[in-house]
Amino acid sequence: MAAARHSTLDFMLGATADCNAVLKALQPVFQEQGMTETVHNWEDHGYLATYIKKNGSFANLRVHPHGLVLVDLQSYNDHAKGREETDQLLNKVEERMKEVFHGNLKRVKRLPAILRGGVIDRYWPTADGRLVEYDIDEVVYDEDSPFQNIKILHSKQFGNILILSGDVNLAESDLAYTRAIMGSGKEDYTGKEVLILGGGDGGILYEIVKLNPKMVTMVEIDQMVIDGCKKHMRKTCGDVLDNLKGECYEVLIEDCIPVLKRYAKEGRMFDYVINDLTAVPISTSPEEDSTWEFLRLILDLSMKVLKQDGKYFTQGNCINLTDALTLYEEQLNRLYCPVEFSKEIVCVPSYMELWVFYTIWKKQTEV
Repeated sequence: MAAARHSTLDFMLGATADCNAVLKALQPVFQEQGMTETVHNWEDHGYLATYIKKNGSFANLRVHPHGLVLVDLQSYNDHAKGREETDQLLNKVEERMKEVFHGNLKRVKRLPAILRGGVIDRYWPTADGRLVEYDIDEVVYDEDSPFQNIKILHSKQFGNILILSGDVNLAESDLAYTRAIMGSGKEDYTGKEVLILGGGDGGILYEIVKLNPKMVTMVEIDQMVIDGCKKHMRKTCGDVLDNLKGECYEVLIEDCIPVLKRYAKEGRMFDYVINDLTAVPISTSPEEDSTWEFLRLILDLSMKVLKQDGKYFTQGNCINLTDALTLYEEQLNRLYCPVEFSKEIVCVPSYMELWVFYTIWKKQTEV
């Protein structure tokens, strides 16, 4: 199936644009391609010219009176000849604009083409809403579980990347994430009881079992995440997911909320609780967003199973989401017990943005 290739070329003129002059300058370039022209004139709002080719390709030329000239070209093939024809047309448009308006061009900007509808989806948004094109060259795994869509895509830079319901979770390159959510090497896990919430990629479990803990309990709701990762994310999880039980660990395929409630009722306590379930919600309306309610519940239950001198580790979100992060910190004041926290900013390679991690502990009462 051919993908739609969307190319853009932008010009910013140094002064008010003569819309008619721009249109007349570029008309011959498109007509040479055998494209049929339709022109719309909005008086004080400039021109829109549409050029259509018999093969289904088309171009839009939008001329704004304030000096912005936009060329959008869409073609329905991605073979070498088609890309070459598109580049040649854009080159001719750029050459013609420079020839006619050479003394009045402030900026010329051509972005890499966007491929839409291709077999491999290379485009994933950052947490703060910017579009990133990854160097994805293979769909390694793509399945729907009862809980979410699970994709593992291969990146030339980052290795295999786990993507859950459109959210980039972890790549094989992202040891920095795992280390940060474990305390950045500052903790001694020797002989300690550890509870991991989520973590189906196996990265946290794999790193902690190397540190001689007494026992690690991991609670992951989605068996299919584990199945996909133990096969396709071996650089992250090693062989730790091959068995749900080991000498110093156990993986429970359960919803963590009933498990936390059961542990709290039984009085079971942990030295460390690591929450790898979800990032801080982007929404800043906690009363309207059920994710905030879920997050507060997890926090409260986790504090109930955390030892008095224990630590709770979790990810926050992108450093640019200051409102959401501030709101998260406000939620910490609403827990059943008083807590204190610190945070660390880490560069996670595949996220392509700085990420905030939190360490939370129970406030020590003065005797």
